[in-house]
Amino acid sequence: MKYAGLDVASKLSSLRAELVGTGASAIVISMLDEVAWLLNLRGSDVPHSPVMYAYLIVEVDGAKLFVDNSKVTKEVMDHLKNASVELRPYDSILSEIRRLAAQGAQLWLDTSSVNAAIVETYKSALDKYRSNLGSKGKIKNKRYDESNGLSEGPSGVYMRSPISLAKALKNPAELEGMQNCHLRDAAALAQFWCWLEEEIHNNVELTEVDVADKLLEFRAKKEGFLDTSFDTISGSGANGAIIHYRAEIGSCSVVDPNKLFLLDSGAQYIDGTTDITRTVHFGEPTAREKECFTRVLKGHIALDQAVFPENTPGFVLDAFARSSLWKIGLDYRHGTGHGVGAALNVHEGPQSISYRYGNTTPLQKGMIVSNEPGYYEDHAFGIRIENLLHVQEINTPNRYGGIEYLGFEKLTFFPIQVSPLVEGSARQWLWNNTRVIHKQ
Repeated sequence: MKYAGLDVASKLSSLRAELVGTGASAIVISMLDEVAWLLNLRGSDVPHSPVMYAYLIVEVDGAKLFVDNSKVTKEVMDHLKNASVELRPYDSILSEIRRLAAQGAQLWLDTSSVNAAIVETYKSALDKYRSNLGSKGKIKNKRYDESNGLSEGPSGVYMRSPISLAKALKNPAELEGMQNCHLRDAAALAQFWCWLEEEIHNNVELTEVDVADKLLEFRAKKEGFLDTSFDTISGSGANGAIIHYRAEIGSCSVVDPNKLFLLDSGAQYIDGTTDITRTVHFGEPTAREKECFTRVLKGHIALDQAVFPENTPGFVLDAFARSSLWKIGLDYRHGTGHGVGAALNVHEGPQSISYRYGNTTPLQKGMIVSNEPGYYEDHAFGIRIENLLHVQEINTPNRYGGIEYLGFEKLTFFPIQVSPLVEGSARQWLWNNTRVIHKQ
């Protein structure tokens, strides 16, 4: 409860209310982070994400967790029993789908995430159920046609899982955990960057892998550390221009003090998830590098300070982060922000801040998003500046339309390099907004 903020019974009760509202008798949950969040459990089956391989079926009057029993401790067993969640073998999920369909269950399936085997098993079993009812004369004036979807009896509810949004709206305990883990993470980063600058200035040769490994050492010493939240992107010079670059032993570069160095990293802690990118220069950058860095930072600041009416989808804000680059004909080929879980997946939906305007999910209070504009010059350098932000209500002097206005609070504590990269008004913003880390 210290980290989750809401017990399993309350979460299941809210989900069951959604089931009743749609006419479904059960929901099949296959997204691993949704299972973990709903049951207040964490695991270690997937690198970088504290989840376990499992399926969950929640009915109006019960719930079943399909998981390998050998990994379930007595503590977890008691936890599930208290929440009235039964354990079933992981590989029995399809037989349970058939059993429910044979009873005429109206299953809620999120076809954007559930696998094809579950969907096809359910449809096939429903066909048999209808056929049996029809042969017994229990369906009068039977109407069922695959071409138009008309049917009498259950046909399934195919909608987005309601857990996706519920999980994205962080409660006070989850937000507190995120704030606390970001503070410890910033302390690790401060120690790391001090070490790295000293090594570089002492002409110590370090590869991109050496740097990533050392950062992991500093993080691993912090309370509650579990794992990295993704493979660290450690790119010097031209490698920084590769957006999802991964340094590997034997093929990576040596960190060049005369080139821009991009470091995108994050960690999983017992109380939260971090994701941060900093781009630095250990010497004197070129005029081109200074201008591009400053424009990326101006975009970062513009999004950081944005105030917007409720019900605004993230794609509306994407141009805030790009406008300074656009003025000189530059851009970047990735989204500006993604959702982040609370001690869960570092990439989380349904919200995003992206030029892909198909996602119309509004940004809402309690959501966490990244702010990470960048610029990448092929075969030369890459720049990205990333903080995590918490969506909160802003007390504006006016409320046009009688609605709330929202903005962001920074979760990331570690400062952005001022000199020698930043020019003009962006420098003053940094001085006004840099958080100071005190020794406790």
